[in-house]
Amino acid sequence: MSYEQTYQPFENRIDFTDVQEKMYAVKNELKKVIVGQDDVIDQLILALLSDGHSLIEGLPGVAKTMMAKLLAKTIDSDFSRIQFTPDLMPSDVIGTSILNSKINEFEFKKGPIFANIVLIDEINRSPAKTQAALFECMSERQVTVDGTTYPLQAPFLVFATQNPIEQEGTYRLPEAQLDRFMFKILVQYPSLENEIELLKEQHQRKDLDKETLVESVINGTEITAFQHRVKSIYIHESLINYIATIVHQTRIDQSLYMGASPRASIAILDAAKSNAAINGRDFVIPEDIKQVAYAILGHRVVLIPEKEMEGFSTHHIIQQIIDRVEIPR
Repeated sequence: MSYEQTYQPFENRIDFTDVQEKMYAVKNELKKVIVGQDDVIDQLILALLSDGHSLIEGLPGVAKTMMAKLLAKTIDSDFSRIQFTPDLMPSDVIGTSILNSKINEFEFKKGPIFANIVLIDEINRSPAKTQAALFECMSERQVTVDGTTYPLQAPFLVFATQNPIEQEGTYRLPEAQLDRFMFKILVQYPSLENEIELLKEQHQRKDLDKETLVESVINGTEITAFQHRVKSIYIHESLINYIATIVHQTRIDQSLYMGASPRASIAILDAAKSNAAINGRDFVIPEDIKQVAYAILGHRVVLIPEKEMEGFSTHHIIQQIIDRVEIPR
């Protein structure tokens, strides 16, 4: 008997109708402008509800930055955008201490990282020194400068775009940095039908700014409340074991040079709960775990060189791992 059948006769202990309605409203706002990227939109909303940073990867021109900006526009909260360039310094991100001549003391001037929603555009255009500036704020939601710690106000989410590392002028993100992103969301080219629809809509809008079509439908306080409520969703012990087994298999698989960290296990747990909430359930089922596993594990594992040369991808290996791990029933 499946978990769905087990819980069907009972009413939900926690009502997630308001969560469903708000997340559906966010999705509808994004779909006013974004055509044919439903899976990407779903993952962005999942990241929002899971309180997880997201790395958005795709070739130039597939609307990575646009999607992140529009998502931020649906939220009534502080937003900042940081354009990463090769000459960007850590102080340009987190802020710096400046001498106040009136009181003859140094004062901390906060950088653009002090916002609820932060869009980092082309994150892999900056070298490791600037990347390191993000470690503390992404992991601990705080910034330490000159021995003083400044907390970042909740909700705090980083949405970063990057071009594939094969593109000219890009730096490979350190593994420690990648591990701080809950999701890596891949944006593909649209289908022919979706591109035709996109062109038709572009023609009909003429000079209308697309961003003006999107309105705020949720605020930061609501998001934080939803994030806390989702944590209370029930998950059976066998499903906790299921998550741990999948992640453990990435560490012993012969095709992988590096497996996923315990942070990945926690991310799958949190994201599976969010997926359940979006679907109106107060309990997790195996399909929730399988649905979020690829976007969470794909950027955390590293193939051995032989498998790369044979044309394998991390998605293929993760698929093999999930297929061989027995699903709890």
